[in-house]
Amino acid sequence: MAQTILSLLRDGLSGAKRIAVVTIGSELRGDDAAGMLVAQGLEKKIKSAGKKTNMRIFAGGTAPENLTGEIIRYKPDEIIIIDTVEMKKKPGSVVLLRPQDMGKGATFSTHTMPAKVLIDYLMNSIKGSRVTFIGIQPKTLGFGKEPSTAVRKAVMEISSALGTIGHKG
Repeated sequence: MAQTILSLLRDGLSGAKRIAVVTIGSELRGDDAAGMLVAQGLEKKIKSAGKKTNMRIFAGGTAPENLTGEIIRYKPDEIIIIDTVEMKKKPGSVVLLRPQDMGKGATFSTHTMPAKVLIDYLMNSIKGSRVTFIGIQPKTLGFGKEPSTAVRKAVMEISSALGTIGHKG
């Protein structure tokens, strides 16, 4: 799966000068922590590589709309939004979607503001910016539960793929 994610992201992000990675999730609700875990893993990967990056991480938690001002000021030409999404697939499954593909067979409303509303707002506010949504199929969203092994594996693969892309020479 990691090679597929890496290939798709590399193709979609070629030529990007500024990449905003917006993560969504609650660390208190099992697999819903996936987005926040990607942010943590990606920050570690970037820091350990010791290279400059064209990527900035916006850890939005359960209210990513609170970061829209910062994201708009950053003026990214690419925005990657990461969250869990109910797709009726195997836990840990990952899907990459463009805004026009969202809402087709998946539920995107587990937080204060549905991801589609956030995406539309950012696209209208930052003209020319492209958005990719990375959705991770959760196994459990129970309060106080730990993230599942399948979702942790997906998180590591996504963090690794993004960390590979986000470095400047």
